[in-house]
Amino acid sequence: MIPRVALEKLASFADIFCEPGVYTLDESRKILGAARAHGLALKLHADELEPGGAAELAAELGATSADHLAAISDAGIKALAASQTVATLLPGTMLFLGRSKQAPARALIAAGAAIALATDFNPGTSPTVNFPLMLTLAVSGLHLSVAEALIAATTNGAAALGLAAETGQLSPGFSADLALFDIGDIRELPYWYGDQRCRRSWARGNACHG
Repeated sequence: MIPRVALEKLASFADIFCEPGVYTLDESRKILGAARAHGLALKLHADELEPGGAAELAAELGATSADHLAAISDAGIKALAASQTVATLLPGTMLFLGRSKQAPARALIAAGAAIALATDFNPGTSPTVNFPLMLTLAVSGLHLSVAEALIAATTNGAAALGLAAETGQLSPGFSADLALFDIGDIRELPYWYGDQRCRRSWARGNACHG
């Protein structure tokens, strides 16, 4: 399947669920190696429920991101911190699954890893497109400061998609992807949890909402 997907340019990334009981480390290495040989960038669904060495594999292979990481080991934290792989944290998933343990965001930051935030929008474990809610969970559950949460949601979020050179910040030459919120202080963005305060948005400079 990988050669056909690459040939028809149906995807930019290959992502694999590397977790005990799903794909093993050896299987993941083989599949991702084939994906890279066909020009696809790499991502791993890593160490969500059990520590299985997926974060270490992501760092070893130079994956663009390792996602979930609620059960990452100390060795995995060190491996990501020493690599260019972005640790993408998905607090909405653990909330929906009723799990009390979230990814160790503070330990990842302290070690020097770059962290991003995402919704993990999917019908099975995180049926939400409410991104500001992820900021709330990042502050209240992952214990990030508002500034850390915003960097994780913007600049580092772009890096987790391999797009840090073109979007994720308000700078000359970057894509004009903007959102206007009805708030008086940036700290209100995670404060009004679950509330939709976005009034207008633009993608590449073109209005798409409001």
